[in-house]
Amino acid sequence: MATVRPFRALRPTPENAAAVSAVPYDVVSTPEARQLAAGNSLSFLHVSRPEIDLPDGTDPYSDAVYEKAAENFARLKRDAPLSPEPEPSLYIYRLRMGSHEQTGIAGCCSLDEYDSGVIRKHERTRRDKEDDRTRHMVTIAAQTGPVFLTYRGRSEINAIVEQSKSGDPLFDFTAPDGIAHAVWRIGGQAAGRLAEQFRPAPLLYIADGHHRAASAARARRELAGKNPRHTGEEAYNFFLAVAFPAAEVRILPYNRVVKDLNGRNPEEFLQALRENFTISPGAAPSPARKNEIGVYLAGRWHGLLIPPGGAATGGAIASLDAALLQEKILEPLLGIKDIRTDRRIEFVGGIRGTKELERLVDSGQAAVAFSLCPVSIDDLMAVSDANEIMPPKSTWFEPKLRDGLLIHEI
Repeated sequence: MATVRPFRALRPTPENAAAVSAVPYDVVSTPEARQLAAGNSLSFLHVSRPEIDLPDGTDPYSDAVYEKAAENFARLKRDAPLSPEPEPSLYIYRLRMGSHEQTGIAGCCSLDEYDSGVIRKHERTRRDKEDDRTRHMVTIAAQTGPVFLTYRGRSEINAIVEQSKSGDPLFDFTAPDGIAHAVWRIGGQAAGRLAEQFRPAPLLYIADGHHRAASAARARRELAGKNPRHTGEEAYNFFLAVAFPAAEVRILPYNRVVKDLNGRNPEEFLQALRENFTISPGAAPSPARKNEIGVYLAGRWHGLLIPPGGAATGGAIASLDAALLQEKILEPLLGIKDIRTDRRIEFVGGIRGTKELERLVDSGQAAVAFSLCPVSIDDLMAVSDANEIMPPKSTWFEPKLRDGLLIHEI
């Protein structure tokens, strides 16, 4: 039984929502964040990436950075201003990118359900990233960016969502990247009725935001340990999330480039591929279906077809092309054993397109590029249900939610 709970969001005024909202903290580097926030004192990047307001070269994990986050958060509360909702509410959050549209429910989810597996995971988190966001949450006493969840859709929820969208939105703006964000508030008894409709949905799945969820769980343990009157109902026992029906979620591929051919020239590498795969010269850059991989080498695209029975070994991930690429090509042919740590491989989100793969290879920054078919939401759920871990950098979700629009104070 899944829980999506109304909460009193801390939020900007409608007039300043666009200026306050910011891309997720973990999709930009410090220089990129500094550039995006330049000239905009209300940008939430001053809170989520506070090192941008400190001298170049500042350690992003230093005490000064977290102190600056708290200082900037207090300033933003005053200047934006950020004000708490007068009553616990749920929110309809619609994202529109070109012709694609998806609409989710923003609320708070139970960390008990996260710990017990009612909220399913598919990604292994890194301790250093958890350390950072846990400290950030505890320092400013708030969760400032939502976890992106998905669920198997229910017609009852869809009906409430569509009815709610007929009214005037609380926020409605198009961000500089062209993605349109609209938010409607549902308060009072209507929020309770919508929350009840999630209870028949037995599971929620983390699509994007594993580090945010893991950090919220660690912050909960830290804050509960300091609270002698802990009851389990405190705000820190819940985390901020937006849940989208699976049918609307859009997953783009997460492609790979490798800097060298492990001692082979391009023709020798192609010959090594031909020994195990069917290769089609001049194929389209983007694979049309699962079990196909695009290979860009020496200025030309090649289609690589995975033969029947050629899937990688091991459980639910065996059908994933990223797992096949690792097991059959990256490790045996290119000598890349751990893609998390090997500096010879880099990852390119699908939003950047196959032209970026061509640019990297043509410029000499990489020797070969691999274009993958996107993972399906069914595959992601199957891996999560099997308690397995997706290959690193398997999914790129687009469009992305913005930080700073709905804040959960803990």
